[in-house]
Amino acid sequence: MKKLFTILLMVAAVACHAQSAGKMSVRNTFHIASPGGWDYLTVGPVHNWLYVSHGNQVNVLDKKTGDSVTVIPNTTGVHGIAFDANNKKGFTSNGRLNTVTVFDMNNNKILNQIAVGANPDAIMYEPFTKTIVTCNGRSQNLTFINPANDKVIDSIKVGGKPETAVSDEKGKLYVNIEDKNEIIAIDLKANKIINKWSLAPGESPTGLAIDVKTRRLFATCEKLLIIVDADNGKIIDKLPIGDGADGDAFDAKTKNIYTSNGDGTVTVVHENNANSFAVVDNIVTKKSARTIALDEQTHKLYLPAADFDPLPAGEKGRPKMKAGTFQILVVGE
Repeated sequence: MKKLFTILLMVAAVACHAQSAGKMSVRNTFHIASPGGWDYLTVGPVHNWLYVSHGNQVNVLDKKTGDSVTVIPNTTGVHGIAFDANNKKGFTSNGRLNTVTVFDMNNNKILNQIAVGANPDAIMYEPFTKTIVTCNGRSQNLTFINPANDKVIDSIKVGGKPETAVSDEKGKLYVNIEDKNEIIAIDLKANKIINKWSLAPGESPTGLAIDVKTRRLFATCEKLLIIVDADNGKIIDKLPIGDGADGDAFDAKTKNIYTSNGDGTVTVVHENNANSFAVVDNIVTKKSARTIALDEQTHKLYLPAADFDPLPAGEKGRPKMKAGTFQILVVGE
């Protein structure tokens, strides 16, 4: 009996450890002293580099230590960064210049500038067509770039403000249309919109991620994560998340969806299967940490944030960022 009791205690201890081992929190903070706002950030495919949009440049950091590697300059109003590993190139979407900067992803040297639509925001590499795609907010269209020769090859009008795009890697592209509260589906073989799906009751969709295996789309809306069937647009579930989300990420290994909420939390939603989802955690981060990058190798999350001065009494609008407080939060187990 004593031996059995000891075994039960050991099993309980292992179970307890297994439950606590998965708890994520802010494990490190990388400080960046330069001024300016920010939007997206991306883990690069080589050299353990983290690319951070910041004001008129992209700050390149060592993702392990936070040490500065270099900056990619003259990307005024930069929003996002994407990579084409085959051509060994990186691309930045420069919102105030209406251009994309092309750089060598091995040494970060600038190679080219490409004119695109007005106010390019999110940018991605689309693997089915092997193109770079920008979401142009002001001209309400998508621009498609051939990364082999840096030439614009097509554009598609989307009838609203395209915020984020994801691919099913089989010929379909999905785009959040922020001001229409909808997702559009594009057939990349024909380069035309084939579906428009309402996200109601979701409003102002920003972040968008996809599980290509279960064919589920994850759209961050105001205080809601809307989960959508990528084949027919049916809303599978809607789950509460923190306020002010501007991004999300899906970890294909852990089956977790992470929403970065500007209220200072990351909501963690677990995908049990294609039709079952549950909120399993709300990680405390920092107010203003509203965008997110997932490192698929280490399963760590990176979120940019800063400190802000309080607004004067009765005044509305965005508060002013405190100089020298820009930082990257590293979230992990």
